[in-house]
Amino acid sequence: MLIKFTIDRFEEDKAVLIADSGAAVIWPKNKLPADIHEGSALSFKIEEAGEREKLDKQTAKDIINEIIKNS
Repeated sequence: MLIKFTIDRFEEDKAVLIADSGAAVIWPKNKLPADIHEGSALSFKIEEAGEREKLDKQTAKDIINEIIKNS
């Protein structure tokens, strides 16, 4: 699931993110790119941990196969 946000404003060390649905999220400013500014668009990918583990395993296999192929 991909959720899109826009930086609405900064409040001290926090950023207020507004989702396309209108929901607001408070996010630590230091966990955002340094050059971010009000009005910047962000996307967050949300996925179940099991799906992430499956993707990580496939990525590891792909890397090992590439190393073996290029040896």
